[in-house]
Amino acid sequence: MARYSRIEVALKMRENGIVPIYYNSDINTCKEVLQACYTAGVRVFEFTNRGDQAHEIFRELYWFCKSELPEMMLGAGSVVDGPTAALYIQLGADFIVAPVLNHDIARVCNRRKILWSAGCGTLTEINQAEEWGAEIVKLFPAQESGGSGFVKAIAGPCPWTAIMPTGGVEPTRESLKEWFDAGAWCVGMGSKLLKNSLIANQDFAGLSKSIKEALDLAGSVRS
Repeated sequence: MARYSRIEVALKMRENGIVPIYYNSDINTCKEVLQACYTAGVRVFEFTNRGDQAHEIFRELYWFCKSELPEMMLGAGSVVDGPTAALYIQLGADFIVAPVLNHDIARVCNRRKILWSAGCGTLTEINQAEEWGAEIVKLFPAQESGGSGFVKAIAGPCPWTAIMPTGGVEPTRESLKEWFDAGAWCVGMGSKLLKNSLIANQDFAGLSKSIKEALDLAGSVRS
């Protein structure tokens, strides 16, 4: 079962500002990336449900976090249906992220008080997700769905809405300032943050340094 409550996860997402998103079929590489993130200060990590037997990799990462990275909140992303959400919850997911709006996912997660974030691209979808209990909504793909201007516009009629833009966010001062100034709760980043070149060269110390710089930038632009 989840080691952290939905409120703890939501607050930690806001505190960190950046949620790394990653998948690799090699468990050792996943562990190294997780460790690099943890060393940099990341405490919320989204493992992407991609590829055959991805859930088996997640299971190993859960035990790795529990024993070696005790403060890491580990969730599963790219979850598109209720049964898959239930599977990851059974394996210990602290949160579920979906690229779509799916009521079955909402029912499964709410029943177990697990934070879930629905993928939304319109205000109507955001409203529906919140009606179904989503604490944070994922704007995806963020840039194509209206960018930072869309996030800022939502704050007018819906100041209570917490949005996590994913897709089109970069670990630069300019990009992070744009999204946070618009009102983003936090941002999700994949390969822009977890650079493939560093991972391929097994430069995990360099990866950790790069991630910490991004976290520091996020903190700086928000303050």
